[in-house]
Amino acid sequence: MTRRSPTLHRNRGFTLVEAIVVIVITGIVATFTAVFIRLPVQGYVDTAERLALADGADTALGRINRELRLALPNSVQVSNGGTTLQFVLTKAGGRYVDVNDAPPPSILPLRFDRTSLQFDIVGPAPAGRAAILPDDLLVINNTGAAPSHVYLDNRDNVAQIAAIAGSRVTLRANNLGTQSPPPYRFRIVAGTVTYDCRNGRLLRHFTRSIPTPVAPAIGAANVVANQAQCAFGSVALPTQAGTELVSLSLRLSSASGESIALIRQTQVENLP
Repeated sequence: MTRRSPTLHRNRGFTLVEAIVVIVITGIVATFTAVFIRLPVQGYVDTAERLALADGADTALGRINRELRLALPNSVQVSNGGTTLQFVLTKAGGRYVDVNDAPPPSILPLRFDRTSLQFDIVGPAPAGRAAILPDDLLVINNTGAAPSHVYLDNRDNVAQIAAIAGSRVTLRANNLGTQSPPPYRFRIVAGTVTYDCRNGRLLRHFTRSIPTPVAPAIGAANVVANQAQCAFGSVALPTQAGTELVSLSLRLSSASGESIALIRQTQVENLP
């Protein structure tokens, strides 16, 4: 009887040549893949970055635009070569009664005698976010010319509010010497807003007061945008009396070199 010897099975692996061939082929495939994928991916990244810059610029200009619409007439100022925009921000307004209109005893008129400290608002007092608060400033007939100009030291159209009860307003002092024409309007000022765009940053300053040459402080600063370049401008519209056109130009840039520029214009009413 013949015995067969068992067949020997050996595990066979990759040779060095085969491994090198696989590595070379894989590198070639990866290179071609990177060439075709890099441009779409880079385009997506650039587009996303530009959209983020555009959103930031639109948000900043939108905020400035909304506040400009509440600017006190004849208070918009552009300075420092178009890099600084300043205006007085109003939050409410109303009407008063003139003493010459012979109001009934129940209604206190606003007197321009520099002594009377109380007067009544015609109709209900502003409420909610527009509510009149102590230390708010009352401004009348801001014409932008002396002495009825809020930025002057010798202005005679601004008074600070001490208290309000219902529709009756009490002033801390009556320095009012300028009376507005009918319908005898007044405005309540929340403070002064200053947008300053220098050294690559757009800053918003706010102060509860109104700066003058003697007290030019512009308040604490908050960053609105970084890597920013701005150009503010203002011009009176000859075809629309009492209207000013304020232009806002903002360019934002990123660290990678992407940039976006937006321009917005806002009409400001200057009829006091």
